[in-house]
Amino acid sequence: MDWSVPCAALNTGVCLRISYDGFVRDVEVHAVGWGAERQLLMRVWQIGGGSVSNEPIGWKLLRLDETVGLALLSDKSSAPRPGYRRGDKAIKNIICQL
Repeated sequence: MDWSVPCAALNTGVCLRISYDGFVRDVEVHAVGWGAERQLLMRVWQIGGGSVSNEPIGWKLLRLDETVGLALLSDKSSAPRPGYRRGDKAIKNIICQL
């Protein structure tokens, strides 16, 4: 999976629309990188859409290999959101971050 689209969203300050777990979600990307098991991850603040957990708003750690249809939106991101810290512990090798 390509990390360039989530990093482009982060670097240009726009939201990203994805399909994940069968739900369309709008997110603000805060960090992208490799997890301990060599999976590509992104730490996002979900601002809208569906969720398996029925929590459509808030912090999510998503696997890029399970993400479909990434699209940059024209909506400006409000990142960083409260509680964000650089150097996310779940992301062992960070590619891009706020």
